[in-house]
Amino acid sequence: MRNLSIVVAAARNRCIGNKGEIPWHLPDDMAHFKWLTTRQPESTVVQGRKTYESIVEKLGKPLPKRKNIVLAREANFAAPGCIVAHSIEELETLLENEAGEVFVIGGGEIYKLLLPYATRIYYTLVNAEPEGDAFFPELDPSEWNIAYKAAFANRYDKSEHSATLILYERKGAVS
Repeated sequence: MRNLSIVVAAARNRCIGNKGEIPWHLPDDMAHFKWLTTRQPESTVVQGRKTYESIVEKLGKPLPKRKNIVLAREANFAAPGCIVAHSIEELETLLENEAGEVFVIGGGEIYKLLLPYATRIYYTLVNAEPEGDAFFPELDPSEWNIAYKAAFANRYDKSEHSATLILYERKGAVS
C-alpha cells in the first residue's frame, strides 16, 4: 500500500474518544487539522464508519475540500458524498492513483488497522487523561523518529488542556 499519514489527537493515556465524542475542546488543534488536511488540493482522508458518522452528525456532511473515503466492514454501508471501501485491499486499489497526501483520521480500530502502512504521524499529545472507549495504538519507539516537537497552549481553554504537536516519521521510510 502507498505511504499513509496518520493525524491523531490523543491524551497521555492514548485516549482518542469516549462514546463518540472527543473528550477535550482544543479549537487550535482542530484548526491545525483542517489546515493540514486541506493544504494540498488533492488531499484524501480515510476514516472508519464511526468517525464518519460522528463528523456527519456534527457538520451535517462529510469533511469539505477533501476526498473522503470510509473504510467499513458492512457490505451494504453507504456514505453519501464519500467513497466506501470494505477491505484493506479495496482501499489499496482506491489509493493507487492518489496524487496528494492520504491522511488516516480515525477512529481507534482504523488507526490500529492502518498503522503498519503509515510513514508519518501528525500526533497532538493532549495534556489530559480522560476516560475513554477508543484509544490510539501504542507506538514502538524503535520504529519511529521524532522529526518535530512543539508545545502549544490552548488559547480557548486556559484550564488544563495544553498540548504538544509531534511529527513522527517511520525509521527507514522513503517519503
